[in-house]
Order: sequence, then structure tokens, then C-alpha cells
Amino acid sequence: MARATPVPGKLLLSPQDHTLILIDFQSQMSFATKSIDAVALRNNAALISHAAAGFGVSAILTTVAEKSFSGPMFEEITTAFNGQKLLDRTSMNTWEDAAVIARVNEIGKSRIVLAGLWTSVCIVGPALSAIDQGFEVYIITDACGDVSDEAHERAVERMVQAGARPMTALQYLLELQRDWARTDTYDLTTGIARKFGGAYGLGIIYAKTMFGAQEGH
Repeated sequence: MARATPVPGKLLLSPQDHTLILIDFQSQMSFATKSIDAVALRNNAALISHAAAGFGVSAILTTVAEKSFSGPMFEEITTAFNGQKLLDRTSMNTWEDAAVIARVNEIGKSRIVLAGLWTSVCIVGPALSAIDQGFEVYIITDACGDVSDEAHERAVERMVQAGARPMTALQYLLELQRDWARTDTYDLTTGIARKFGGAYGLGIIYAKTMFGAQEGH
């Protein structure tokens, strides 16, 4: 008979146990993205970037043909990581780029969290490749986008069938916090949620302003 204990499950993410790889959040890639509104995409990319940076998550930022074709990475991401070097590639599959893989190995974490454009190419490629090499893979599905709903949905389905674990941007932030009693990151988490968390963020602003309310108290 199983016995319950007040400890988190091993499948939950923590700031120390994974590497976040942000892939091809660039102008040219976003122009043809139709499965998610551009404003929502930028907002969710900002949310996960500020969450990862604030919690000290290991992160890799990578672009494809930045200078010659695809353009710069979203400012919401590069600002969060305060000038971190971008790894530019020629390969559509990030996992086939030697510089990216050298960084993955240097960081040395067996969990990979992916987000970027497009889901069916630039996320499927590294997801399936990493799983094949024994890594655990998570996908932040609402911080990804594709040329159609069909393309995005089939890509997510394919990755899940291979063993990847889907999640959302807000879920990622709250999973890193996971306990409102962690006062050292409380203001960080609620601050990110207020700015990028949509209606949930508005709720935090309202409760704090009207009643001085605070979660965990």
C-alpha cells in the first residue's frame, strides 16, 4: 500500500535540475506563426525568460541565421538574460549544432525544457533527439508556435508520444516557486505574474491593492 508524504514528486521541475533552451524567437520566424497570437507569444516568451533568469535556471539562447535572414531574438528574452551570448546556427535541429551541444554538456543537466519557433521543426528536432539520447524533455507549449494550428498540435502530439512532457508558461513559473512560504522568491514570482500573467496577474494586483492580501499568509 502506498504511503503519502509531504514531499514533491520527482517529475516536478526545480530551478536547479534543468536547462531551458529558447530557440529561434526571431522576427522572420514569427511572421508566419499562426497557431498563437504574436502578442501572446511574446508575452509568454517574456514570462518564461524572466522566470528562468530570476530563479537562476541554466539557459541557452539560440538563433538561426540571425544576421543573414531571420533577424534578432525577441528583446523580451535578451533583456531578461542581460546580454547573454546567443548561439547562432545553420541547422534547423538545434541538437545537431556542435556549439549548442557543447554548452548542454558543459551545463551537465539531464532535463531539457524547450520553447521556440516553429514547434514542428525547431522544437520537434531537439526534443526527439534529446529523448533518443536519454534526456528528459519538457515543452512549454504556449511559448511555441507554428504556421498553423494543425502543425503545432501534431508536433506536440508527436513529442508527447515520444515521451516529452507538455506544460504552459504560467505553469513553468509557478512550478519553480511551488510554495508561497518561499519568501526569498515570493516578490520575484508575483512580480513576473503581475507583469506577464494575464488575468491571474490582474487578480494579484487587485488583491494586493484593495486588501493588502498576499498568498501564503
